[in-house]
Amino acid sequence: MRTPNDPTATAAALLPLLGGPANITSVAHCMTRLRVGLRDRTLVQDEALRALPAVLGLVTDDETYQIVLGPGTVARVTPEFEALLTTTASAATTADELASRGAELKEAGRQRNATPGKLLLRRVANIFVPLIPALIGCGIIAGLNGLLINLGRLDAITPALAAIASGFMALIAVFVGYNTAKEFGGTPILGGAVAAVIVYAGVAKVTAFGMTLAPGQGGVLGALAAALLGTYVEKWCRSWVPEALDVLLTPTLTVLLTGLVTLYALMYAAGELSSAIGTGANWLLSTTGAFAGLILGGLFLPLVMLGLHQALIPIHTTLIEQQGYTVLLPILAMAGAGQVGAALAVYVRLRHDQSMRTTIKSALPAGLLGVGEPLIYGVSLPLGRPFLTACAGGAAGGAFVGFFAMLGDKVGSTAIGPSGWALFPLLAGSGGPAMTAAIYAGGLLTGYAVGFGATYVFGLGPAVRGGLGAGAGTEAGAGASAGASASASASASVDGTVSGVCDASDSQENARGGNRTP
Repeated sequence: MRTPNDPTATAAALLPLLGGPANITSVAHCMTRLRVGLRDRTLVQDEALRALPAVLGLVTDDETYQIVLGPGTVARVTPEFEALLTTTASAATTADELASRGAELKEAGRQRNATPGKLLLRRVANIFVPLIPALIGCGIIAGLNGLLINLGRLDAITPALAAIASGFMALIAVFVGYNTAKEFGGTPILGGAVAAVIVYAGVAKVTAFGMTLAPGQGGVLGALAAALLGTYVEKWCRSWVPEALDVLLTPTLTVLLTGLVTLYALMYAAGELSSAIGTGANWLLSTTGAFAGLILGGLFLPLVMLGLHQALIPIHTTLIEQQGYTVLLPILAMAGAGQVGAALAVYVRLRHDQSMRTTIKSALPAGLLGVGEPLIYGVSLPLGRPFLTACAGGAAGGAFVGFFAMLGDKVGSTAIGPSGWALFPLLAGSGGPAMTAAIYAGGLLTGYAVGFGATYVFGLGPAVRGGLGAGAGTEAGAGASAGASASASASASVDGTVSGVCDASDSQENARGGNRTP
């Protein structure tokens, strides 16, 4: 018997509400969302989609219609959805032909709206986001192994756990190279081949700029640069190599030329840049930790709205590769804590708005685990001011974590992806596990408290309280400040770090927001 969480049942329920198979042009997913390309947006039944038990929220941008299902669920629903599309593909052939012109016009419109900066950041995300599941899995194993070593338990198995946890990180450059070539139109395996040069032990026999190279020097940044260069070399070769010789000359020249440049230039340059990133992050938190945490925690939600958070993904990955953890992620995760605190304050203040209170009750568990779309789209952005007070909560939590970094107790994460309470298994730092967890928990509590207090006092104007208290209900945005509509129209997803990593490049908030109860 199928349950409400059955991925097959969820996929079957989604398809007709999205306009049927003929209306779907593409399917993909990230950490929390099913992303579908649509031919005709007007065929989508938004309210019916929100009413589905598995749907946490809806988001649209210039390219895709995004259904927030949450981590884990989306990975199970997507293949079922794709299989359902495949079985009905033949029936959609005629519709495909009739709608092709419309799809071309839509694509032209997207191209006009796509700025170089947005496209670059989106491509960076496409390279690193597929690596997140492996980072999470290996990070948790590394944390477990560290705990066992500190406790002096299971000495016979800890070396095996260390090998399992470290194997992926030792070869992460290869995966980055593969994804980079794939994203930029090259042959993925050639991208992986040139990136593999960076981690090959034999580079220790090569001298560049008077220095002997070290295996792994340059890390993911060097791999990205090498694979990108290899893609352009490959395309250049295909422009003049005779077709009869292409299979021999093109891959050979691509690997040879790119490999030489990688060894004698890119590894050194990327190594210097990677070292600067690590040194800069450590200096920032050691000397200005509280202030840096205040700024990073307070501005992370607006960064996500602008899509600028994607520039942090290679930095997180570089820090994990260098130091074993990223010190920036726990601070940025405080933005989600501020959002939870703000939502709790709205719940307390708007006692007579049962619609809003129902939304908050259903969304809070996900928010505590770092999935914040339901709270964002159902609460803070429609109301306006609570979004700003949530930022204040994030700033306070970030300052708390940053302050302890100034004292020498740094808190980091061994992987990117989770936030909120879900980040506890991935925590690592300069202190012991207990101290690290205590500091992170203190930051969350500070974010909750300040987000709650700021929202309770400043987050709801008299017009909003009066209108909702009188039963205005679903028109929450009507009484919000002018800043509310500006925030809502520019919105992108925020879920701590999960969608901060993978989801919200240019998303436009759905007009009514979230999984709001009508």
